[in-house]
Amino acid sequence: MSVYDKLSQLGITLPPVAVPAAAYVPFVRTGNLVFLSGHIAKKDGKPWVGQLGLTMSTEEGQAAARNVAIDLLGTLHAAVGDLNQVSRIVKLMSLVNSTATFIEHHLVTNGASELIGEVFGPLGAHARSAFGVAQIPLGACVEIELIAEVR
Repeated sequence: MSVYDKLSQLGITLPPVAVPAAAYVPFVRTGNLVFLSGHIAKKDGKPWVGQLGLTMSTEEGQAAARNVAIDLLGTLHAAVGDLNQVSRIVKLMSLVNSTATFIEHHLVTNGASELIGEVFGPLGAHARSAFGVAQIPLGACVEIELIAEVR
């Protein structure tokens, strides 16, 4: 099954690449690697604002991380032209806007990791880091970046 068939089966339409909010580009390709800049969680087209452990639950954070993964896939599609050319999702790095006592960053980030796994199957198994931070640009609850290998 192609990546696009899987996305369709999941009811996912890829969004266009977001315009950068500062002095950076959405992606850089070097050799067979594509590095995607951090994407913040959005809800209804606006930053999904919140802090895990204060105003958001782990489950809400997972939903936000899943939405970030969809945006990342849209940018990856723009970077490579065909998601079927992805030979491996190499790594995700997740920043979770959280209180000092919140300890479920890894569970929040599963929202993105699990979707990537559903879409790419074994090629979606990736290395990952998940960090708690005091704040993310625009007050967003989650920011994630991605590295992929392409054919």
